[in-house]
Amino acid sequence: MNAVFAMKQYKQVSVHSGIMDASPHRLVQMLMEGMLEKVALAKGNMANNNIASKGENISKAIAIIGGLQSSLNIDSGGEIAENLGNLYDYMTNRLVVANLHNDEAILDEVSGLMVEIKMGWDGIPDAFKH
Repeated sequence: MNAVFAMKQYKQVSVHSGIMDASPHRLVQMLMEGMLEKVALAKGNMANNNIASKGENISKAIAIIGGLQSSLNIDSGGEIAENLGNLYDYMTNRLVVANLHNDEAILDEVSGLMVEIKMGWDGIPDAFKH
């Protein structure tokens, strides 16, 4: 067995196990972390002029944002959930522009927004995590 293949298999099993054991709150954190990772990878792809990988990573970041957006509960989240939904729309649109124009500054902008959202999410007291 090839060592690279073995590492990929281990990582895949590890990620799957982490997802299966995660609370809903942790799953959202994992999505946010995954989005930040994909944007960072896309930024590296831009710097290395790897257009195909850049597009793939930006597409994955957009898909993750879509997942976060679809998990919003507007009925119980009210104005906060609605504002987050609008912010997710904005971030998605900015990622499309970043992809079209190879604009690293936009990637930084979107990452900064997600970091702010994640900091708020991470700061939720345990009593409200369910």
